[in-house]
Amino acid sequence: MNFDWHTILMNDLDWGYFIEIVLRTLIMFIFVLVFLRLSGKKGVRQLSLFEVAIIIALGSAAGDPMFNKDTAILPSLLVFVVILIVYRAITYFAARNEKIESLLEGEPMYIIEDGEFTLNEESDNTFAKDEFFAEMRAQSIEHLGQVKTALLETNGQVSFFYYEDDQVKPGLPVLPKPYKEKSDLVTKKSNYACTYCGKIQHLNGPAKCDRCGHNEWVQAINTLRIT
Repeated sequence: MNFDWHTILMNDLDWGYFIEIVLRTLIMFIFVLVFLRLSGKKGVRQLSLFEVAIIIALGSAAGDPMFNKDTAILPSLLVFVVILIVYRAITYFAARNEKIESLLEGEPMYIIEDGEFTLNEESDNTFAKDEFFAEMRAQSIEHLGQVKTALLETNGQVSFFYYEDDQVKPGLPVLPKPYKEKSDLVTKKSNYACTYCGKIQHLNGPAKCDRCGHNEWVQAINTLRIT
């Protein structure tokens, strides 16, 4: 099979249109930066799902004029203005009505309570456990027993509230090496953490978790958090 690399890479692109693409891209990129500046946001970590949707809409409006000869820039600028007006209007009303704000932004979700994963919101858990463990390790957390409460905020950040040192209890380890020792076999008497919900049970052999019904365990640890 022969490929026409000139058609694949260049097609009918000439140097005049190449320069036009550069100018179009610079103009649309400036529009995006101006919009973000006018929106009042400081960074992506502060964006809610509603605001991410706005950014995706902006990307769609900005993308075509960057390289499509048949798409003019001014109509896209009009799209930007309309989106900005709608965004400002919605955020104005959301700031004055908690129901609208909750509908747009969502609500913080409890992930850990009393050193164990929550189960009542299990159907809403859309985060990957490995990703969450990495977030915990970044906060110098070694196991769930160090954490009193953890909440997934509407902007994607996780807020942690810790036990005092004298209140730390055995918990599910989040470091890779001890966590990989998980198994449904229990070979010695000790405190074990359920890998599904974090429940701690003193076991002497294979068993099901009396909280969630799963049977995969890892030996619990009770080290203090290093700050």
